Amino acid sequence: MTVDIVVRKEPSYNVIAKAHVGSYSGDDMLRDEFDALMKWARKNGAKTGKWFFYELDDLDTPDEIRKWEACIEVKAMPKVKLPRDIVSKELPAQLVASVTFDPDKVSPRLVYHGVEGWLKWRTKFREFEEAGPTREVYLGDPWTNKKAWAKVDIQVPVRKIKPTKL
Repeated sequence: MTVDIVVRKEPSYNVIAKAHVGSYSGDDMLRDEFDALMKWARKNGAKTGKWFFYELDDLDTPDEIRKWEACIEVKAMPKVKLPRDIVSKELPAQLVASVTFDPDKVSPRLVYHGVEGWLKWRTKFREFEEAGPTREVYLGDPWTNKKAWAKVDIQVPVRKIKPTKL
């Protein structure tokens, strides 16, 4: 399987989101939050799309207060009130460094380290720098949909660095 980093413009998405605070808890991380979002979407007839798994804080944030967010694209938001713990928002269009891969064939840890090294290299040579929190993007429920799991897309928002004059 070939895995490569591609820089591309990602469109904006309207999403519903549910937050989680605490340390990373493994493969089921944010599953309860995604389940709650889908339960609300089904109950209210919302047409859903991509799933976004965000780590909103950096590694320097203590585990017990680290913030995470589950987001599901909603293609047409129903005109009903959201529960207090779910918010509606827009993920803005942005330039991303993207890697799509199958976690059963390529280690996610290896991919994350590869993207991190690529970004350090591009920053050193004044091409790109990180511009927001990294997210994993799925084309549906990665716990129940093998096709969604087999095409995880890790996206790191980036911005072009203006060259300095010598």
